[in-house]
Amino acid sequence: MPASRARGLLYALAGAAIGAAAARAAYAAFTRNRPADLSGRWTRKNHRGEPITLLEGPAFVAGSTAAAALAPGLTPRVRAAALLAGAGSGALGAYDDLYGTTSSKGFKGHLSALSRGEVTSGAVKILGIGATGLGAAALVSQGPADILVNGATIAGTANLANLFDLRPGRAIKVALLTGGPLLAASLLRGSPAAAVLAAVPLGAAAALLPDDLGERAMLGDAGANALGALLGLAAVTKLGKPGRYVLLGTVVALTAAAEKVSFTKVIAGNPVLNRIDMLGRRPAETV
Repeated sequence: MPASRARGLLYALAGAAIGAAAARAAYAAFTRNRPADLSGRWTRKNHRGEPITLLEGPAFVAGSTAAAALAPGLTPRVRAAALLAGAGSGALGAYDDLYGTTSSKGFKGHLSALSRGEVTSGAVKILGIGATGLGAAALVSQGPADILVNGATIAGTANLANLFDLRPGRAIKVALLTGGPLLAASLLRGSPAAAVLAAVPLGAAAALLPDDLGERAMLGDAGANALGALLGLAAVTKLGKPGRYVLLGTVVALTAAAEKVSFTKVIAGNPVLNRIDMLGRRPAETV
């Protein structure tokens, strides 16, 4: 094995391990004194109408940012970009988790409200994640055009991950299915930094997957936004210009489609996607 691949593998394993350990430790600490009835600001009802904690999200943010800060193989600028993308999008997602309303939904709803002079929590999150995405991109990009494309991609993937966080384990499964090949490609092509950037959120997310699938916790906006932003950063660090443009176009297309089409209905209507979506989950309730 070439030295660059071996080094990248070791760095990636370290990043994933730190992310997993830190995420589990944070989740244990955050939920140690959780009320038995799951009442409180960090509780929501899931798709079954059952109470579930959102503290998985802050635990993911804590674990992934700790790993980004400590994992080997990252230059100071790339490390700073990861911390900004992960912590920034996570904090804005947490703000929406705690103070968000359902009066406006989706990009169109929040931006329409903003055009009327109504500043929703979703609009704050959209603008804030856009700003943190551009800030992270500025640290890893070459020139204004690259900053705009990469920043839009980081912000877009942060939002897209959140759109999948509607059923147990779904957002994490999507992250593993998309981030896994990115991690493998980074290792095969000797890109240690990109490999670490992909491994960090994947390790933290995988460590929290059992609680997500068990319907004890969910990522919420905080965790899903941070997960998507970190994978987006890993992608723009690894991909060449054509690949980054294709990725951005895909993210924009899926985001636009989500305004009109229910991802849940599409997944349920496809036997392969539905089987993956249900893997590890409680069976659907029957009437």
